[in-house]
Amino acid sequence: MTDERFEQLVSEGIEAIPLRFLEKLKNVAVVIADAPSRDQMHENQVLEGETLLGLYEGIPLVERGEVYGGLVLPDKITIFKLPILEASGSDENEIRRIVKETVWHEIAHYFGYGDEEIEEREEKGTNFSR
Repeated sequence: MTDERFEQLVSEGIEAIPLRFLEKLKNVAVVIADAPSRDQMHENQVLEGETLLGLYEGIPLVERGEVYGGLVLPDKITIFKLPILEASGSDENEIRRIVKETVWHEIAHYFGYGDEEIEEREEKGTNFSR
């Protein structure tokens, strides 16, 4: 899959997020990388043989105080292409599904959701509704 096509699928994943949440995204960049770095794997305590499909790095919205803003660097959501391709078996419909789930998962971190709560909501199919 070309980088351009993968970027399209990530854009589709972002567009699938309800507008009421997209409007609240402030100072966050969504980027694509081939794979997580060794440092990202270590910092996130990813075990040998496991990987990351996406990663949110920043200060969740619920933890930002009154002084947040100004010269603060953007938070970053990275979507990792190669692990997603591997997990999907390179089937485009499966890639689309995994990208969409990964994008929403990482944006949920931006809103302050932890992994356990995100996974519970994914199982119930409730995503962003609290």
